[in-house]
Amino acid sequence: MLTHPTIENLHTLHLHGMIRGLNDQNEMPRCEELTFMERFGLLVDREMTERQNAKLARRLKSARLRQDACMEDIDFRYPRGLDRSLILSMASCQWIKSRDNCAITGPTGVGKSFLACALAQKACREGYSVYYARTARLLNELAAARADGAHARRLAALARTDLLVLDDWAMAPLNDAQRRDLFEILDDRYDRHSTLVAAQVPIEQWYESIGDPTLADAMLDRLIHNAHKICLKGPSIRKEKAKARMDTAPTIPDKQ
Repeated sequence: MLTHPTIENLHTLHLHGMIRGLNDQNEMPRCEELTFMERFGLLVDREMTERQNAKLARRLKSARLRQDACMEDIDFRYPRGLDRSLILSMASCQWIKSRDNCAITGPTGVGKSFLACALAQKACREGYSVYYARTARLLNELAAARADGAHARRLAALARTDLLVLDDWAMAPLNDAQRRDLFEILDDRYDRHSTLVAAQVPIEQWYESIGDPTLADAMLDRLIHNAHKICLKGPSIRKEKAKARMDTAPTIPDKQ
C-alpha cells in the first residue's frame, strides 16, 4: 500500500537505483524472508553501484579515448618488449597518484595507442579524470581557441585533468605557437598531474621535432625525468593479425 508513494518520493530524491532495486525485490521469490536491514542494505548497494557506474560513464565520455581498450585485453604473447610486471604495476594507478608521467615509444603498429588507452581507461575506473588527444589535433584546436578567445580557458581545463594522454607525439616539427602551447601545458601540469605521451619517434629525436633547443630542454625536463618509459619493438601487430586472418579465411574458388 505504501509502495507507490515511496517510489514517488524516491523519484523526487533522484534515488533511481533504489527504485530499480525495490522493483527487483518485489519480484524476488521469498524476499519477505529477508530482514528489514538486509533489504535496505541491498537497496543502498544498488544505488551506490548505479551512481558509480554513471560517474564512470561520464568520465569515459569526457576522456574521448581513441580505442575501446582495457588492461585485461593487453596481449603479452607478442614479442614486443612489453614488461608484464611493469604494466601490471602501472594498472594500480599509483603512478598517477604520485603525479608521475609515462612515455610509450615504438614503431607503428606495435600497440602504443592501445596501451595508452588501456592505462587511461583504468585511470577512469579508479576515479581519475582523463583526456585523450592526438597531439597535432590538440594543437590545432588550441590555435582555433586562441582566435575565438577560449585559449586560456582551454589551457586551464587541460591543466586540471588528472591524466592527459598525448598520442602521436613528436610526429612533425612544431611552429613557435605550438611549442609555446605545449610548454604551457607541461609547465602547468608538472608535479601536479600526470601526462602520458605515445610516440613513434624515439625520445632522443624529440629535440629535433620540438625545434627550439631552449624550449625543448624545458619541456622534456618536465616530461621525462619522472616518466615511466615503455619502449616497444618488433613487427606491426596489425599486419600480423591481418595476415593471420587471411591465412585462415576460406578459399573462394575461381568462377570458370
